Amino acid sequence: MDRIGYRSGTHLRQLAGFAWVQARCCAFSCALLGALAISVLLPPLPVARYDLLLAYGVVLTGVGFALGWETSREVAVVAVCHVLGLAFELVKVRAGSWSYPQPALTKVAGVPLYGGFMYAAVGSYVCRSWRLLDLALTGYRARVTAVLAGGLYLNFLTRHWLLDVRWLLGGLLLAATAGVRVHFTVGAHRHRMPLALSFVLIGFFLWLAENIATYFGAWRYPYQLHGWEPVSASKWISWALLISVTFVICRARHPARPGDPAAGRPQNQTLEAGSGGRA
Repeated sequence: MDRIGYRSGTHLRQLAGFAWVQARCCAFSCALLGALAISVLLPPLPVARYDLLLAYGVVLTGVGFALGWETSREVAVVAVCHVLGLAFELVKVRAGSWSYPQPALTKVAGVPLYGGFMYAAVGSYVCRSWRLLDLALTGYRARVTAVLAGGLYLNFLTRHWLLDVRWLLGGLLLAATAGVRVHFTVGAHRHRMPLALSFVLIGFFLWLAENIATYFGAWRYPYQLHGWEPVSASKWISWALLISVTFVICRARHPARPGDPAAGRPQNQTLEAGSGGRA
């Protein structure tokens, strides 16, 4: 019983430590969602809400860099995510998938420029996770994963006019990530989980964040124009697939190095997520 209690206490401490690191990884995202919430409560201002959020996002990025939230390399990754996100928004808003109903000076083709910060926040999360959790991969198939991630991104853009093959690409991505493990550090312990599972988990929390963002009017789906409704659970799957794009970009900035598990790093209490045993 003492041993069981000790192991339970260790696992709880590890879980608490993991939660704390995750909170640090989400600093940019939480600050952005907080600004969305606060902007709803502000009295009428001479500056449009979307314009104010754009200025806030720029300042937040600068402050985050000054405080060491991101390195210069990570800021570059976040900027790429921002640009890809804006391109995504331009296509989706034109196709009527969602809209930004409020006026702003910084809207281009119906898309406020602050919209790219939503994707930048995802890039920030992955970059900070890579550094704070000391992520490493085993069995990773870089080229095929990059091709499939790129294909998924393009499919989400073109599915309004061409054949939607997300399920085929998603199945191929699942096959490509079979056996791939993400190794991460919490305290003095090294753990691992399947890469595909990490995509599903991140997708779930992005879906929750999207519910919060739409509740505060960051954008609106057609069925939310006359009153907020929860975002469709199908968006969870979409995010689980799209996170592969951000992951591939961040992975390109963190190539395999000596000391990675694949290179023979000693493992401490490496746990297989979902197995309940030692690896």
